[in-house]
Amino acid sequence: MPTPNPAALDFLLTRRSRPAKTLTTPVPDRATVETLLTAAARTPDHGKLEPWRFIVLEKPALARLAAMIPARGATLGIDPEKTTKAVSQYGDADLVVVVVSSPKPSDKIPQIEQLYSAGSVCLALLNAALAAGWGANWLSGWASHDRVFIREGLGLADHETVAGLIHIGTETSAPPERPRPDLARITTWVST
Repeated sequence: MPTPNPAALDFLLTRRSRPAKTLTTPVPDRATVETLLTAAARTPDHGKLEPWRFIVLEKPALARLAAMIPARGATLGIDPEKTTKAVSQYGDADLVVVVVSSPKPSDKIPQIEQLYSAGSVCLALLNAALAAGWGANWLSGWASHDRVFIREGLGLADHETVAGLIHIGTETSAPPERPRPDLARITTWVST
């Protein structure tokens, strides 16, 4: 019989992301962020390739990135409302960890599995931050998918993409519970 960890299971059954716009200072210090990153890096990683990496964006870097967005939005013809939202996503944040999908050449591990691993890192980091008592949210947005923005703003290589932007801070208000998936509708049991 396995040894249960009721506290961990209860956390997973009740976890809830916190909207990024409700997060504020203080944010975790460097040592705390390193602990959260250590937890996230324990994600399943077939072949031990580490097909992901982290970029920790502090307030000055977030302000620099926010200032880049209006020109990119105009160049790409992005709706001004979406551009304003993207500026706020970076400019109003105090701490964001970029999880970079950085696939490695491998004859054994397909790139899609490496991408899944990067996505798993995003969830692991989000859950680690929430478990540590911080508010956290996993976002992306058009700017994080724009090759010019991620190359010039974040220094990503041509083979790299943004798997997620994990906003971390102090929660100012608890979000209401939201409807959850109907397990019976999305589950198929196969016994033969």
